Amino acid sequence: MPTAPTDYDPSLGKKFIFVTGGVMSGLGKGITAASTGRLLANAGFDVTAVKIDPYLNVDAGTMNPFQHGEVYVLKDGAEVDLDLGNYERFLDIDMTADHNVTTGKVYQHVIEKERAGDYLGKTVQIIPHVTDDIKRRIREAAEGHDVCIVEVGGTVGDIEGMPFLESLRQFVHEQEEDDFLLMHVTLVPYSKNGEQKTKPTQHSVKELRSIGLQPDVLVGRCETDLEADVKRKIALFCDVPTDAVFSNPDVEDIYHVPLTVEEEGLDEYVLKRLGLTDRALPRDERATGWRDLVTRERTGELDVALVGKYALEDAYLSVHEALKHAGLEHGVDVNVSWVDAEEMDADHRARLEGADAIVVPGGFGVRGTEGKVDAVRYAREEGVPFLGLCLGFQLAVVEFARNVADLESAHSTELYENTPNPVIDLLPEQYEVEDMGGTMRLGAYETDVTPGTLAADLYGGECVERHRHRYEVNPEYIETLEDAGLVFSGRVNNRMEILELPEHPYFIGTQFHPEFRSRPGRASPPFMGLLDVALDRVRGDREVSA
Repeated sequence: MPTAPTDYDPSLGKKFIFVTGGVMSGLGKGITAASTGRLLANAGFDVTAVKIDPYLNVDAGTMNPFQHGEVYVLKDGAEVDLDLGNYERFLDIDMTADHNVTTGKVYQHVIEKERAGDYLGKTVQIIPHVTDDIKRRIREAAEGHDVCIVEVGGTVGDIEGMPFLESLRQFVHEQEEDDFLLMHVTLVPYSKNGEQKTKPTQHSVKELRSIGLQPDVLVGRCETDLEADVKRKIALFCDVPTDAVFSNPDVEDIYHVPLTVEEEGLDEYVLKRLGLTDRALPRDERATGWRDLVTRERTGELDVALVGKYALEDAYLSVHEALKHAGLEHGVDVNVSWVDAEEMDADHRARLEGADAIVVPGGFGVRGTEGKVDAVRYAREEGVPFLGLCLGFQLAVVEFARNVADLESAHSTELYENTPNPVIDLLPEQYEVEDMGGTMRLGAYETDVTPGTLAADLYGGECVERHRHRYEVNPEYIETLEDAGLVFSGRVNNRMEILELPEHPYFIGTQFHPEFRSRPGRASPPFMGLLDVALDRVRGDREVSA
């Protein structure tokens, strides 16, 4: 949600909020951190974020979605953890590779400097060389902003995270007291008798204190609000003020978390602790667009079939969020039904047939591709609103080539190398690529949109979207496909970026990933168009039945 941030004043000093997690991973410290940032942005501050991932991968590009969820792509082509997508959506900012720090990235840089002789005569060590590089990266990412929120991935006590926590410990001594705040997110579970248990939090904070870090704020992840006596107990045993202990209970929608922690007073405490209260907008002048949007009354619902091979929501997180954003702007709930592309002829076929719209997202590998092709064909022949993303775009080309253009056994050479009709293939510049990481077409590119097309109606003007792919529509087949009725309404030189079928109610595919730029209050155009047509069809059906 756009805000009008205050002008950055370097003389006032940057403020840092470090967020750590305890007890177990997946608690939601990233959402807690992003929600805190949203509230500070509402108060008029220019907020940015850094995500620290303590794995040895240089980036997230080669990771399995089953383990880490989707690979999120930033505007400069950086392949990062999905948490950076949450920061972009909550803060409505565009981040870069500098906002993601990994162990692999840090060690690679330090070793390259050592090989170049930059440390000549010195023994290169974790302290100070690695920790100095970590601190440098954080400070550079924070430059030009009022507040920088730094989330340390993993759990306190993990050996992988120790260099980063040591860097935080050094940060405490290098910053003025009111320029640094440590927020620790921990689990407060229920026992079998319904009692909220504080022992996991106590042990987590003990672990944190053993390495020289004392939390300033504790956020308890729990099923319901923390009880008053539980807050007092946590404060007593963890050596923080009682009013520095906050609840972050389960909510139906993550976009309600900023509202929940605001009601707890987390933002006011953070502003006071960082000495920002006098610079913050008065409460009655703060931006309310976020609250207005996420609490908007819903007047209906839509069922969207998402056809993929990963039975894990995080593997398609940005697609889910983009559908949600479009739903918020339309004032409807979007129910996403998972359709297993490998089980299309069994139970999942019924979900496809009952959908108001169909989305085939991106992906890699041959598994499930024939089921996705079947889903594309069903949408095309039955007139169901359809959106294909990246691989979904390519398989829409494959399906059309086979069943409309009569190109027998048409396929992608990525999936079937010996296909007689390689309608999807590598362009010459990709033939010599050997490394897997960071070698695809990555990042934001502008697409030339053909006037008078559906794509032109959706985008209105400039179309700049993010990419993550290696294979393209084979230029040798473009004329044949177009003669058969497929329209490529978006191009970049010899690269086909957008396809559509003019005679279909809504059939569009994008080689890029529009979901990565979708935001609450600024939903992605192809997703908005999908729901527009789906809603019209649903309302039309209701009128006919009435």
